[in-house]
Amino acid sequence: MVLLGSTSLPIGKFKAPEFDLPATDGKYYSLADFSNSKGLVVVFSCNHCPYARAAWPLLIELASEYQPKEIGFVAINPNDEVSYPEDSFAIMKKRFLEWGINFPYLRDKSQEVASNYQAQCTPDVYIFDEKRFLYYHGRINDNWQDPANVKRHDLKNAIDDLLAGKASPKEQYPSLGCSIKWFT
Repeated sequence: MVLLGSTSLPIGKFKAPEFDLPATDGKYYSLADFSNSKGLVVVFSCNHCPYARAAWPLLIELASEYQPKEIGFVAINPNDEVSYPEDSFAIMKKRFLEWGINFPYLRDKSQEVASNYQAQCTPDVYIFDEKRFLYYHGRINDNWQDPANVKRHDLKNAIDDLLAGKASPKEQYPSLGCSIKWFT
């Protein structure tokens, strides 16, 4: 397991790249499917990484709270399923049901979407504003290992700021996780 941080992208200037990917619910989703959202949380994630696994319950909880407030959520798994069979589309479908994921979980088999987003790790978390410009790119909170000792809820705070019409958070700490498993 290689710990890697997300890259720094230009806040307010980086536009969400398009995608059209299959989901675990049998549908395909594109960026346009979220056009009615005031904001869109995009998370590059997977099934096997301990950082990503720790993030899933937090993301599911946030989606429950913020989807009714018109914040869209989507997770995308770009990992090499040959070397990491736990990240296959078949296992994604099982985890979707088992974990009670309440937003689209997409498969980026070509890894093109992850590359276009310059995603580096799982989880790699982005918030895009209503016009789909990058508002936030960073961690979920300050203690991925022990939810009881979280002092800063960075993702939640950023969503609240977006909904309140505030400027992007000045402090954006990189997300940390396993490196994306690129095909070799």
